[in-house]
Amino acid sequence: MSVPLLNASGCLDALTAPEVATMLDAFVTKTVTPLPREGNPPPRIAEVDGWMLNSIGLQNPGLEVFATSVLPRLRDVGVPLWVSVGGFSASDYRTCCERLDELDGVDVIELNLSCPNVEEAAETVVELMRASRGATSKQLYAKLSPATPDIAELARSIAHVGADGLSLVNTLRGLALDRETLRPRLALGPGGASGPALRPIALACVHACATAVELPIVGIGGITLGRDVLEFVAAGASAVALGTVLFRDPFAPVRIRVELEEEGRARGYGSAGEIGRPVPGSASTSRSYAD
Repeated sequence: MSVPLLNASGCLDALTAPEVATMLDAFVTKTVTPLPREGNPPPRIAEVDGWMLNSIGLQNPGLEVFATSVLPRLRDVGVPLWVSVGGFSASDYRTCCERLDELDGVDVIELNLSCPNVEEAAETVVELMRASRGATSKQLYAKLSPATPDIAELARSIAHVGADGLSLVNTLRGLALDRETLRPRLALGPGGASGPALRPIALACVHACATAVELPIVGIGGITLGRDVLEFVAAGASAVALGTVLFRDPFAPVRIRVELEEEGRARGYGSAGEIGRPVPGSASTSRSYAD
């Protein structure tokens, strides 16, 4: 059984660990913004039961350095490339998409529309998607927040203005306190919560959106086992991305593929399309990885 495996944005550095990136069906970059960002002050990572909290703050060298210095090196890794982009206005997203549209080797642009560690853009998610769609002909995936009140309705709205796929989900806003001092463990207080405890929330979002729209969905959230991948496919995902698991088990893609094959075979499934519900957008999914 084959299900495309990606990394979640920010959870793998392909330049320092190319051997891990080549185990994936596509590599997703850290989020790129028009101007360089130093990110948030440390400490900016904390572990709690079932979760990892981070407050990186979109640290990156900026769009031009990425385009001229980072992207050429990423092309050498040899797997399809998804570039995550972010910003604080429709103009920021438009600028990123226009620049990336000119560049070879960018297969998909993933719009980070839901980072909990930076100030939110004034425009709505639909407006940001519309501005991005007008700036590029490349595939556009929208990464959405699990805190969205009606994520299925939002999926319908962004599909209407040109989304090619969905990445579900980003982290949840959370807070970790030191047990002795009762002070926040991250420098800025709250951060984005990811890890195994996020999985049932992510599954619910994937299920809701798969029912609402015919778009390919990348399921993200707490995947650590082949069995987890199977659940995301059953909920409606056509691919999955690995996040927190890569920090403690960088070679997890190999293990998870073996486990997925065993889990699928044990249930009599020969392909992802045979699992319970149909895979949404399956006709266009292969294009997203091969273009």
